[in-house]
Amino acid sequence: MKHGKRYAEAAKLVDRAKAYDLAEGIQLAVDTARAKFDETIEVHVRLGVDPRHADQQVRGIVSLPNGTGKKVRVLVITKGDKVTDAEKAGADIVGAEEIIAKIQTGTWLDFDVCIATPDMMGLLGRVAKILGPKGLMPNPKSGTVTTDITRAVTETKAGRTVEYRVDKTAIIHCIIGRKSFGAEKLSENFNTLIEAVIKAKPAAAKGTYVKSVNVASTMGPGITLNIKA
Repeated sequence: MKHGKRYAEAAKLVDRAKAYDLAEGIQLAVDTARAKFDETIEVHVRLGVDPRHADQQVRGIVSLPNGTGKKVRVLVITKGDKVTDAEKAGADIVGAEEIIAKIQTGTWLDFDVCIATPDMMGLLGRVAKILGPKGLMPNPKSGTVTTDITRAVTETKAGRTVEYRVDKTAIIHCIIGRKSFGAEKLSENFNTLIEAVIKAKPAAAKGTYVKSVNVASTMGPGITLNIKA
């Protein structure tokens, strides 16, 4: 794979044979983010689980102390008094049957997160095959199925809440902020995320749980962290 000159220059700063301590690794991710925009800093965690088994799934939601810096479009599926709660909390779109019908067309998904009250899950079943593959289906484990709509919307709109979920290759991919946050705030977010992932270790997981951790900016090279440290 060919890379541009900016990437090649940044890659020279990274020792591929070295596992960096957290502070040094995060700072290096910031230093190698050389694009003209405010790059996102990402974390990639390889776990010792088998995602093919339901009892080894790793998934959850965590509120990062410094947020993610990302603007989030929130859809809330609810009825009654919760509609007012959602609107006051800042939800971008609020509705029920009319929104489900819009999603069913297969041409509209203008939102980043879908939050629903438990009584709406039967209705959402109609579009599960559309939302599920895109990671947009509300789920109690991710905090997007709740009766506390005000809190869910407020935290999501603030960009503080992120969902982590192991993929079919047993890797979690998650953002912890932007380059402009600086190494200190990014490290705080990183620690919060990793603590949540460790606490979510399935009882069925055997052997080494966290096998490797890498950080990288959107356009920068991967940096291996020293997980023992």
